[in-house]
Amino acid sequence: MRTTGRPPAALRARFFLESPLTLTGFSADAGARTFRIGRDLFFCFETKPSMNGGSSDSATFMRPHHFRSSPMDRERYDSFVKTFFACDQSSITGIFSEFLAAMVAEEALPPGSCMSQNYDTAQANPEIHVLPGNLKDARDAVFPYFWGTDGWFSPLHLENVKGPASYASLIGALACLLKNPNLCTDTYSQRSNELEVKAITALANLVFYRTQDPWGVFTIGGTISNLYGAKIGIEKVAPGTMQQGVQDQPLCGITSQAGHYSNQTVAGWLGIGTARLHAIPTDASLSMRIDLLDQKLEHLYASGQRVAYIVATFGTTDASGIDDVLAIRQLIDDRARRHGVPVPQLHVDAAVGWALCFLTEYDVAANRLGLREEVLPAIQRIQQRAQGLQHADSVTLDFHKMGRGHYPASAFIVNRRADLRYLARTVQETPYFSEADSRRDPALFTLECSRPALGPYSVMASLNGIGLTGWQMLTARALELAQYLKDRLARLDYCLVLNQETSGPSVVWWVLPKGRNAAEIFKNLQEGRLSPEETQRTFTEVRRLYDKRERALDVNRDARLSFTTDFGYHVQGHPLPAWKAVFFNPQTDESIIDRLVYSIEELL
Repeated sequence: MRTTGRPPAALRARFFLESPLTLTGFSADAGARTFRIGRDLFFCFETKPSMNGGSSDSATFMRPHHFRSSPMDRERYDSFVKTFFACDQSSITGIFSEFLAAMVAEEALPPGSCMSQNYDTAQANPEIHVLPGNLKDARDAVFPYFWGTDGWFSPLHLENVKGPASYASLIGALACLLKNPNLCTDTYSQRSNELEVKAITALANLVFYRTQDPWGVFTIGGTISNLYGAKIGIEKVAPGTMQQGVQDQPLCGITSQAGHYSNQTVAGWLGIGTARLHAIPTDASLSMRIDLLDQKLEHLYASGQRVAYIVATFGTTDASGIDDVLAIRQLIDDRARRHGVPVPQLHVDAAVGWALCFLTEYDVAANRLGLREEVLPAIQRIQQRAQGLQHADSVTLDFHKMGRGHYPASAFIVNRRADLRYLARTVQETPYFSEADSRRDPALFTLECSRPALGPYSVMASLNGIGLTGWQMLTARALELAQYLKDRLARLDYCLVLNQETSGPSVVWWVLPKGRNAAEIFKNLQEGRLSPEETQRTFTEVRRLYDKRERALDVNRDARLSFTTDFGYHVQGHPLPAWKAVFFNPQTDESIIDRLVYSIEELL
């Protein structure tokens, strides 16, 4: 039986419109081509000479019994296996070198210039090759999409909490991919499981300030890590929910108004419901208001609600707000004791801001890195707030954000290992992991069964390659650039920085037409002196000018920004829109900020 290529174009066009099934080609002789259209149904297309010298086509549906079986060609099979399952170092490194060369070429291009997307074409042509090929065929299948994906290497990228992954992280990621461990149990990961423990402990010591008994796992992202924290809280205040479900229990959660929208996802997926997730307003520094949290707790407890968890934020996504974790801890402990109820899980979403903890022991007085004087007060504020993390029950951190690591590298860490008992299952509940040991095997408490090891490999390669001093330089440099932009914008009456009091890599601000005093307008909004029409006109102007800059920007010189419709601080009940820049790219410098400010001045 001889395999052939694809069916004739006319047949493909007609058949793809008529059927969504995948075709796999076979042929019994030179004139007939047969395509599988189901598990036990084939479509035979045959071209035969006609009496007038031309040809005629015929088509027949056939069952498997129409084909003669024959033994597999073992020589051909062995050759195929050697191609794809034996390590041909020369071929693999050669192809990898081609990808690296493409990355080098991309670094010289402006952001996004090589991207082209056509989802309709992708869906209409989900082709799978019939014949086995070689590693170059594998390369060719993905290269156009690789080339069409921006690696965020350009220093003009300021849009969001994303930057280029470091090459230290790449070394770790490659090592992981070569071995492809599954972190579910020791059996499938051996020393990679040990590496996860090492990476988790290193990060825990950083954020919890040398905690004694931390534990945790890497997950596919911050949402899942936050889900772990919320689930522990539910089991604490409503034991047995894992088995019996939420049912009619009056469970609820609390988060900051500036918290990530994943908190709503978690509440919905865990069955609490988004209506029972209560958002506490923030102050101008994007920190949860403790007085309003107190009021909310009293109201919820008085009405018979069970507060399962509270999510504080260490570095909000848009504006770098940091909650007072110590004050929250003191409050929730006191209120739970007063009402005779279990203390809610205090989970901290530090997915964005965790890397600020590299500066917790930086000697501001000595300032051995020679940081700008203007940024030293921000570092002192960070140090004060970071000390509060040791009072959290659990934390989420995303190394693939400010750690410049490869996706996925999110970590969920508990301050006390004993808290993982709320997620535990028995070996009897995992029958094909009968060898699992509860002292070390994560499969006995994790949401996932299959878990990649990219996180620990990326983390440990990056932490030790870059070193503590390197991380301090990277983190402080982001703060310097954010402060520099804030200072430049403060000189323009028609601009207003909206997160002047936060300490982090993000800046959010307004741009209004020249002649309008942005600070005065904002003050009038705070004091309730702007009419609804004036308020809406102001918000519309902020967005209109952002869109105008987007249309006019020089792709080779102008920084890419983003726009948020609500950065977390509400005034008179109004969510505030803003322009946004985030300094995650280590190669961004002051000249790019100067050009950004110039583009704003030219815009007006």
